[in-house]
Parts: sequence; structure tokens; C-alpha cells
Amino acid sequence: MPALNSNRTYAALAAFQAADAVACAIPAPQITAALDAVNCPPEIRPVLPVVKAASAIGLLSVYRFPGLARLTTVMLTIYFTLAVGAHVKAKDFSPGLGAASSFLALFATLAATGPQRES
Repeated sequence: MPALNSNRTYAALAAFQAADAVACAIPAPQITAALDAVNCPPEIRPVLPVVKAASAIGLLSVYRFPGLARLTTVMLTIYFTLAVGAHVKAKDFSPGLGAASSFLALFATLAATGPQRES
């Protein structure tokens, strides 16, 4: 799966995480509704944009520090494991659960394989 663990994939995921950080910081109404659905405490919500921005930086580090990028995918695997657990615990079987599960599978795969060594 060379395309999956390419540096471009990491950069695209970093862009997604950065956009998600902005949406959480605003906060966008969809984000607020999703966090309400899983009963996310209000005191946790301000931390989420910081975590997502940090993950974007970690994913972008693939060009200079591939080990850090891989560690970031491990941490995102944990993050999305917690997200899936929050959806299940809240009995929120919305499309958000599907998205969280998909990202869990994606980041777990990237964590297992690591970034591709590019010449």
C-alpha cells in the first residue's frame, strides 16, 4: 500500500486535522452537536482544537522526522479509540461513529506500517 503511507497522505491528513482544529475552535454548530451527542464535558472542549492542531503538526513532521509522524499516528489511534468508545457509551450510532471508526482504522494502519521511506 505505497499510496496509503506516502508523505502526501500524511500531509493531506495534516490538512484535515488542521481544518478540524479550526472548526472545533470556532466552534462550528455541527461540532457542538456532535460533542453534545457523546456527552463531552464543557471543560474538555477547549483542549480539542489544541490536540488537533498538534496532531496536524505531528503528521506534517513526516518530511523531517518520520518517527514523530509515526508516534502521532499512534496517539491518533488512541484518540479515535476513545472517540468510538464515547459514541458507543452514549449510544450515539450516528454517522459520527462511522467517521470515528474509519479514522481509527486508518490511523491504526498507519501506526502499524509507519511512513514510507521516500527518496
